Amino acid sequence: MRELKTLKNKAKPFIKWVGGKGQLLSQIEAALPDMLSKAPFTYIEPFVGGGAMLFFMLQKYPNIERVVINDINRNLTTAYSVVKDNPEKLVNSLKNIEREYLSLPNEELRKDFYLEKREVFNNEILNVIDKTSLLLFLNRTCFNGLYRENSKGKFNVPFGRYTNPTICNEEIIYADSELLNCYDVEILCGDFEKTGSKILDNKLTFFYFDPPYRPLSSTSSFNSYVKEDFNDDNQRALADFCREISTFNNVKWALSNSDCSAKNSKDQFFEDIYNGFDIQRVFASRMVNANANKRGKLTELLIKNYIVGATQ
Repeated sequence: MRELKTLKNKAKPFIKWVGGKGQLLSQIEAALPDMLSKAPFTYIEPFVGGGAMLFFMLQKYPNIERVVINDINRNLTTAYSVVKDNPEKLVNSLKNIEREYLSLPNEELRKDFYLEKREVFNNEILNVIDKTSLLLFLNRTCFNGLYRENSKGKFNVPFGRYTNPTICNEEIIYADSELLNCYDVEILCGDFEKTGSKILDNKLTFFYFDPPYRPLSSTSSFNSYVKEDFNDDNQRALADFCREISTFNNVKWALSNSDCSAKNSKDQFFEDIYNGFDIQRVFASRMVNANANKRGKLTELLIKNYIVGATQ
């Protein structure tokens, strides 16, 4: 069992990502399998995103033996690798950008600086340190802290008007790096299905799935933040994958997604494709909409192949 008391600061997401689970963690925690606290296990997260669930799990369960994370966004998985392997170089690079940006005397010059860095990020060949430092700079200074790509995979979020943004949070970077190295987290980039090869025979494995959410309506855009579309066929493929891994007695999983039937009672999409699994509703706050009137609380689905408290 790992000793985590050496962590000097609490690890938490180093990047803001659409659909982050920070404000849902207490509800997800209550729905985790009882057995996770009783035996060593492998933790796999095929859609890691900002990593709120990842850093929560790594600090809650020192009995985790193996960790595998994956995401289809190459810039994001590169950032995890840099935070893990080169935190000092990343911090130095971010401090240089932060110093230059904050020294600019007005908003117009800062906007020009932002747009220049966005152009470099999108169009120049960069080493992984520079690529990640620009990613984090843009994330801290863009509108609403969004990550969004156009159909060509180019980051296209406009400038955000922040008076004094924290561009380099070295405490978080070092804490995250220490934790990622403590568990020697394996970082993959690609389709979620490749994580199935990481299941080991007779070893308890827990998957947490946080895929791009299915839109609640034709005008919603929960899953339009990267160039790779995640449509209903992809959602069905993920459900098939969950059924497939459920054939292993040693595999448990939980999955989050939008509650479409709460918006439209006739829309039973998830109830149909996850028929036979445990489906519960949790309350979440949506903060990514540009229109403040459209933000607020709504229910999300938490789907599981186990029942909490039952003999597992």
